[in-house]
Amino acid sequence: MAHHGLSDAHSLTHEELKFREHTERAAQFIRIDLFRSAREEFKAAMEYEPGDEQCLLGINEMNANIRRDKKIVLVVVPVLLAIIAAVALYA
Repeated sequence: MAHHGLSDAHSLTHEELKFREHTERAAQFIRIDLFRSAREEFKAAMEYEPGDEQCLLGINEMNANIRRDKKIVLVVVPVLLAIIAAVALYA
């Protein structure tokens, strides 16, 4: 099976290989919730295939995930600070 993948890779152009490399890396970053890194990989992939619809969708999705995570942090951090302050005051 690995040989078949290598055969496919040999028939691709440099641009196609780099595009595939960046989109696969983006998918790996998404699996571990590294949305900023995934977004950058989608942007890098678009240098090889400008205007690629899947990359554009990926970038938009990563931006949405980043915004969502930012909102969560902006809610959680003040709550944690309040808890820490309360514990420090009453300890």
